[in-house]
Amino acid sequence: MSLTDSSPIARNWTEPRSLQQNLDEGHAARERTPRESLAVLPDGERDPMGILDAQDEVRVAELVPIRTERMAASPFAFYRGTAALMAADLARSPSTDLLVGSCGDAHVSNFGLYASPQRTLVFDLNDFDESAWAPWEWDVKRLVTSIVIAGQSTSRDDAVIREAALDAVRTYARSLRAGAKRTPVKRYYDRFDALAAAQAVDDETREVIDGAVKDAERRTGKRAARKLTTTGADGRVVFVEAPPTMTHVGALMEERVLKVLDQFNASVSVDIRALLANYSLSDLALRVVGVGSVGTRCFLLSMQDGDDGVLLLQGKEAGRSVLIEHGGIEQPPSVARYIEEHGEGGRVVAMQRILQAVSDPFLGHVRRTPEGAQRDFYVRQFHDKKGGFDMDTLDDASFRWYAVACAATLARAHGQSPDSSTVSGYVGRGRVVGEAILEWSYAYARLSHADWELFRRHRNVDAAGA
Repeated sequence: MSLTDSSPIARNWTEPRSLQQNLDEGHAARERTPRESLAVLPDGERDPMGILDAQDEVRVAELVPIRTERMAASPFAFYRGTAALMAADLARSPSTDLLVGSCGDAHVSNFGLYASPQRTLVFDLNDFDESAWAPWEWDVKRLVTSIVIAGQSTSRDDAVIREAALDAVRTYARSLRAGAKRTPVKRYYDRFDALAAAQAVDDETREVIDGAVKDAERRTGKRAARKLTTTGADGRVVFVEAPPTMTHVGALMEERVLKVLDQFNASVSVDIRALLANYSLSDLALRVVGVGSVGTRCFLLSMQDGDDGVLLLQGKEAGRSVLIEHGGIEQPPSVARYIEEHGEGGRVVAMQRILQAVSDPFLGHVRRTPEGAQRDFYVRQFHDKKGGFDMDTLDDASFRWYAVACAATLARAHGQSPDSSTVSGYVGRGRVVGEAILEWSYAYARLSHADWELFRRHRNVDAAGA
């Protein structure tokens, strides 16, 4: 027996699976879950308003009417706010059970531009509140259904919508397979370069991209501080109240935040910890954000240096992922342990770092404590060159480009998961899967529209009020 054979490493070593083995495993999974079955949206009893009402019970009561108003505005706005409903409906649908790190809310408005630590603009997923491990097709169905609903809401020809949706699935399939052929390290470094992409499209789409880039470049933390804050007589930078979307909090909440600042500092990397030592917390305000997030607790923190420089941070409440709570997905043991140790804010931060090509260096989290925070939160920079694409203003060519860009980005994110090449083996070239997911998405768009109409009746919102 050689020394190598008797070493602890040798005794515990398991040869990693090859790409071909993983592809074969994915191909074999088609027997267990035929790709055509992904088209099935089962009938059965549902309680969509029960789910939405239960969510509102744990939100800030005075902000719930704002959430209702925003969700009632259009079928697409309603869809954006109902990730929980979709997770519950996905749980009733046939599933591959091939788990990847998932966004949990991968609709078209949750992709966009933001600044990398190197100060270049990148295009990526930008919302991770619901992120967890889940079947790969849940994110893809959420994305494709959003393409369908956004297309219908903007009165596009059905042929345009179908082409965009099918192109998205096929792009996902091609991008996932291309990533599987690269090493894990090369997949890790992949990203979607918005500025480079602008050079490879038609003139109209290039104009749309250029406009979004210019808008994002203007949306800086410094600009937000000028708009949202003022300097008091004592030199302290404070937020300007704009009820009900921006309000100050009471003394008790301020005390809680002061008690958990050290916890946030401990959760960031040591270089950011050193940077933050130059700042002191000068003010705190409650701010209304988003559509589905309205009513959850979201705070803005102004951090002030000794020369009146201001850094704005956003602390956002983190609840259980809808993939877990309503989708019923049991998390891998290591993930479950991580959530238990670091809380839901830790889950959001960890998943964001996995799924994004580059992430905000100020990402951190706070966990509920008996003497401090009463809920879990994650923290990030506020308005660091964030920008997006308005579905209402895109022409058809730009709409198709955007659908494809989102799909390629989602494939890159899913490609960070160890089983992504197995998923690629199942998906193949995307033709059969594309037709099945398209059928499911059209069916779900109809269901979501019916839910929207029920929601307006349930919350006593008439068509004029919407």
